[in-house]
Amino acid sequence: MGNTKSSALSKELLEELKSNTKYSEAELCTWYQSFLKECPSGKITKEQFEGIYASFFPGADPSAYARHVFRSFDTNADGTLDFKEYIVALHLTSGGKTLQKLEWAFALYDVDGNGTISKNEIQEIVRSIFNMIPADDQKNLPDDENTPEKRAEKIWAFFGKKENDKISEGEFIQGVMDNKDILRLIQYDEPQKIKDKLKEKKH
Repeated sequence: MGNTKSSALSKELLEELKSNTKYSEAELCTWYQSFLKECPSGKITKEQFEGIYASFFPGADPSAYARHVFRSFDTNADGTLDFKEYIVALHLTSGGKTLQKLEWAFALYDVDGNGTISKNEIQEIVRSIFNMIPADDQKNLPDDENTPEKRAEKIWAFFGKKENDKISEGEFIQGVMDNKDILRLIQYDEPQKIKDKLKEKKH
């Protein structure tokens, strides 16, 4: 019965995940057991993934952002995440190397997967990020980035692009590495309230 639903991780996958992430063998094995408990089929569906995000953002609507994150990690485009895709997602969103994170961010913004980013795609992702920021927190944002349109405009202007231009992966990564302010604009910063909630859960 050597199928993927076996309750033990294969040696090959274990070695691959250990070398590509910061996680230990013990952590990976523990997560695999809980992953199988939650998802006996060995796969997470888009709906389950959205549910995980929703539990973290009770006062907001993370569904659009969760869908984009799911798409960017569903590397074989089969509509589900297997354990490997899930662990890579966890690693990149919580502490991967900067370059890996930026490659992932590019994939997140490249909505149609054609290898370049358009202004519309930036607006779409920025809008989904805004849906996760509670209205009270939005009021405290600087004037030139307190709406999705303004924030997308600011990002686009930074890259010096005309309305219908495109941004390549190399340009995107170089631009963000050269400017920390753009890194802040393209990603979702957990509002302090959520950080506090997570701390409470740890105690």
